[in-house]
Amino acid sequence: MDHCCSHKRIELEALARQAAQRRVLVAVMAINLAMFVLEFGAGVVAHSSALQADAVDMLGDAVVYALSLYAVDRGARWEAGAALAKGLLILAFFVFIVLEIVVKVQQGVPPSSGLMLAFGMLALVANGACLALLWRFRSLNLNMKSTFECSRNDVIANVGVLIAAGAVALTGTGWPDIVVGAVIALLFLRSALRVIGEAWPAWRASAAAR
Repeated sequence: MDHCCSHKRIELEALARQAAQRRVLVAVMAINLAMFVLEFGAGVVAHSSALQADAVDMLGDAVVYALSLYAVDRGARWEAGAALAKGLLILAFFVFIVLEIVVKVQQGVPPSSGLMLAFGMLALVANGACLALLWRFRSLNLNMKSTFECSRNDVIANVGVLIAAGAVALTGTGWPDIVVGAVIALLFLRSALRVIGEAWPAWRASAAAR
């Protein structure tokens, strides 16, 4: 009887954790979709590589959270597959930002530091809220660990946008925006390689166990 009750308690705790993960993932997905619309529009108006790159990252994160939501209770293979997809998506962000930087270098149009500062701060608040929501799940499993990594990268990128906005205002040139965009790109490359490096062996191991 005690064994049965203990087993049921463990099952209920696991279900509660899954339900909590779902609520958090839905919340952060909605935040990122809303911020993508706002920040990308501001990036286009401001001619800011950093803002546009951060906005596209927001859209990608919404997709990442959707993948995480789908993989919550589907086992190790789905968790590893979702993490692998996230790593590849982060790698795609790296390529996008590099291409965006090349275009900005050729055009040489300085961005609007005021818009960068305003929407960079708004994005930082939004991503800070996402990071706080995900904090208690950061080490739960490979799926949530890679999700937390995406959100942490966003906060770092937002700080970079604010630094670029201040430097653009001080110098009157677009180079700080380009430099910060390049740093964000390198951050995404590093993160993508780490996530893929962890997810690929786990996915292969789970596939071999089937």
